[in-house]
Amino acid sequence: MNASEPAVSVDGVVKRFGETVAVDDLSFEVARAEVVALLGPNGAGKTTTVEMCEGFSAPDAGSVRVLGLDPIADTDALRPRIGVMLQGGGAYPGSKAGEMLDLVAAYSADPLDPEWLLDTLGLREARRTPYRRLSGGQQQRLALACALVGRPEMVFLDEPTAGMDAQARHLVWELIDALRRDGVGVLLTTHMMDEAEQLADRLVIIDHGSIVAEGTPTEVTSAGAEGQLHFNAPPKLDLKLLTTALPEGFAPKETSPGSYLLCGDITPQVLATLTAWCARIDVLPTDIRIDQRRLEDVFLELTGRELRN
Repeated sequence: MNASEPAVSVDGVVKRFGETVAVDDLSFEVARAEVVALLGPNGAGKTTTVEMCEGFSAPDAGSVRVLGLDPIADTDALRPRIGVMLQGGGAYPGSKAGEMLDLVAAYSADPLDPEWLLDTLGLREARRTPYRRLSGGQQQRLALACALVGRPEMVFLDEPTAGMDAQARHLVWELIDALRRDGVGVLLTTHMMDEAEQLADRLVIIDHGSIVAEGTPTEVTSAGAEGQLHFNAPPKLDLKLLTTALPEGFAPKETSPGSYLLCGDITPQVLATLTAWCARIDVLPTDIRIDQRRLEDVFLELTGRELRN
């Protein structure tokens, strides 16, 4: 593979299931040493897209290349070079955690030390525990170990920290940072917006199989937020005095319980007026963002707030 060639290239991909178009003319890339978060609500086409990259299904139109290879036609050449973390784990229910990792390592020509991975991911004491008796977080950590043990050049992570406690989440975040430093490309899906902002170099938000936003976390959260100040505070604050204190034209509003918005020319004086008003009513504003929104707010604005199956 040419070093300048993308680790993953998805070009004009379409995937249908009967009358349903799951992926609709989708195009994006993942570079080497880059972490890309593929975000979207349930049914947006994330899993279908990742499965095509992994070679589990073929597109109906367009092309997918991973490390310069076709995931279907070149599967034998590609499989040893990628790591795949499935949310369901993919392990045999009766196999012990250590046995499963040893088995996956045996398929690699130059595996990482399975014992080191078990130690690193806090699974040493669970080495002899059958997979079905592992907690959800332990199963996820074992799935991650299996994805990494073969020293992959490209890694696909499906909800990598689902079911994990805070300590385990941060451990996985550190491992993903290490993969990037080692030149590995990473494509991950997650429903945790803070995780996407923390880890990703770029975000690709899709809905109904098409891209609705793409860019760095800062680019995505800044788009359309010019002249806006967002802050959090206790819900249902009386904003009348704040409106009176602010320059003419400002109409502060509560956009959702505890989330507030000012629109206009956000100057240092405006910010000082806001903080002075909060001090007067004995309220501490948090998560103050100027010309930038929370990723969760952007995500909901682009994909809707209704629940999906």
